[in-house]
Amino acid sequence: MSFRGTHSNRSADRRVGRRGLLKAAGATALATTLLPATAGLARAKESAAVDAIVIGAGYAGGTVARELALKGLRPLVLEARGRIGGRVWTGTFAGTQVEIGGSWLGPQQPLIHKELKRYQLSTFEDVAAEQVVLPSDQGFQNHTPADAYDALGQLWGEFYAGSERYFERPAEPLYRSDLLASVDPLSLSDRLGQLSLSPTELKWLNGETSVYSGGPSTRGSLTGMAQWIQLSGGSYGTYSTTMSLRPSQGMTAALQAMFNEAQADIRLNSPVKKVTESGGMVTVETAAGAQFTSRVVVVCTPTNVWKNITFSPGLPAAHTQAATQGIGVPHATKMWIQVKGNVPATAAQAGEGSDILLMVPQQQLSEGRLFIAFAGPSLNVSNAANVQAAVQRFLPGANVLRYQAMEWAKEQYSAGGWGLRRPNQLMQLFPRIEQPHGRILFAGADIAAGWHGAFIEGAIESGFRAAAQAAQLA
Repeated sequence: MSFRGTHSNRSADRRVGRRGLLKAAGATALATTLLPATAGLARAKESAAVDAIVIGAGYAGGTVARELALKGLRPLVLEARGRIGGRVWTGTFAGTQVEIGGSWLGPQQPLIHKELKRYQLSTFEDVAAEQVVLPSDQGFQNHTPADAYDALGQLWGEFYAGSERYFERPAEPLYRSDLLASVDPLSLSDRLGQLSLSPTELKWLNGETSVYSGGPSTRGSLTGMAQWIQLSGGSYGTYSTTMSLRPSQGMTAALQAMFNEAQADIRLNSPVKKVTESGGMVTVETAAGAQFTSRVVVVCTPTNVWKNITFSPGLPAAHTQAATQGIGVPHATKMWIQVKGNVPATAAQAGEGSDILLMVPQQQLSEGRLFIAFAGPSLNVSNAANVQAAVQRFLPGANVLRYQAMEWAKEQYSAGGWGLRRPNQLMQLFPRIEQPHGRILFAGADIAAGWHGAFIEGAIESGFRAAAQAAQLA
């Protein structure tokens, strides 16, 4: 999973008791380190015709731009932010490279690994937990990783029982639509309610379902997460490996290489407000009033922001539903935290409704260990004392040196975090949402058929699909 520059919300580096000064310093540092060097062609005029227009400079947009360029077309990329990457954002924290957005890759995701090989980029294995903290009847309890993951694996095995049948071919999610009809309406909360779980076991599971849902587990769909499980290999253990690898040069490195190869004309700080198809051409208008025309446009923004663009003719039913309901989760606050001293590499989970739902250990630095945390809606991340207290529930006596929080739901051009389909969205949206709307096409991880939502693998997959469609229309 999947985080931005000049439009970011509370990307602050805070110290307990001194957060005001460091908030300003941290925000400035992040804003100045992430503006990319954009490649290539002479810029189009402010009112010009080009071969193809790509809206959004994330991994879907990068894939589309490169593939069209390789076919001899001149793509123009319009990006609302002051940087490339979308919900992927490589920055710095505590003097080291970190991922403010999507962080991880899995060995089961061939498209991104092919891109890394293409551009001679490497990966490294993320930090392994030395201990695991889980809820108990009396607060929190430490476990060995082997004991914790064995117990969790058995519970998740019950939770996903049957998914090997209704996702017999997980890369073709509608292959067993006859079986999906009875499970696609189920939320993650519905599935939890079908199991005979103790109160403690429920907390062990619903903290994770709440993280992925971006709030209450009633929001996320069972089929959304079950497809991920089957794509990974069919078990909780195999799924855990999808958070095992990180690109050494940062999550945006392969994307920048894509744009470099495409020699794409990238217009940063160019939010699109209107897309109009008429007479076999499509005109795109930015918020600043610039207009560009081409025979084909590919929209590569998150579904949650489609509603901020006026489409003429209006969107088809499936696209309208996705724009209205949203697929990006409504609460996605990712934090980087540094805890003072030599701290064990501790993984921790808490039940739904907790201030911090999940903590993942990162590297030990000279001043203290880094952690990634995903906060629940109840945590006020602007209050350093609250953050300290939340961390201390997992690590008694911990001293938080500094932290940085990114609230993706408040980010204007994401309006949410990673994607996870809601109940019924798989069967109601697909395959129609992948089909062209005249000369207007759509791509992005939110609407990928396979590794959808939380994985850049899905963004690349949908980018290849849209690029092939666009080439036929351009």
